[in-house]
Amino acid sequence: MRTSIRKSGWLVLLVMVGMLDSCFVPQIYDSTDHHLISLSADDLAKQGIAFLTPSTITGQEEEKQALALIFADVLKKERPAIRCVGLPETLNALNRAGLADDYKHMTDEYRNTGIFGHGILQKVGEATKTGYVAQLKLMNFVQGSSERFGFLGLRMIETKYSHLRLFFQIWDVRSGSIAWEGVHEMHYAVDTISEDTVTLKTTIHKAAQDIIKYLP
Repeated sequence: MRTSIRKSGWLVLLVMVGMLDSCFVPQIYDSTDHHLISLSADDLAKQGIAFLTPSTITGQEEEKQALALIFADVLKKERPAIRCVGLPETLNALNRAGLADDYKHMTDEYRNTGIFGHGILQKVGEATKTGYVAQLKLMNFVQGSSERFGFLGLRMIETKYSHLRLFFQIWDVRSGSIAWEGVHEMHYAVDTISEDTVTLKTTIHKAAQDIIKYLP
């Protein structure tokens, strides 16, 4: 009888461990809508791409640098043949070229019109020695949690989640036109016993990997 109870106890324990283990696997639901306009497979490798200052929704302004940094790092890793100029290098090059005021005007105009002026785009390309620039826009980002499992009033397992909507454009500095663009939406959720949230870094890193897959 004791042997049977002991076996049943071990069986219940194994089942619970298996359930917990499956709980902690991230669940990711995402979609990407992209449009290839004029970008060819060899263009980025031959001409290079420079990251511009991203735009964000209200309340996420401090994440601009992190957004560009993470995305550029993923691009360098996933597509090593492409010469990628990160945001700090872009800003340094523009400042050395005396284009700080022109760049501010360009980014302000983009926020209002969605257009980069052809003349300043060419100057950015000359300063960074690239044929393309990358523009990111964080359209939506939310974090949260909900109780998944509790016992005797104690919260033991929580579902931590984040939702991201990201817009990515590649502009041809020579023609002053959009060469490629895409919108990525992702819901990332994981069951956990820790207090850690699903960070913006984790979410953007995964989104960048997904978007870059669609580049020619």
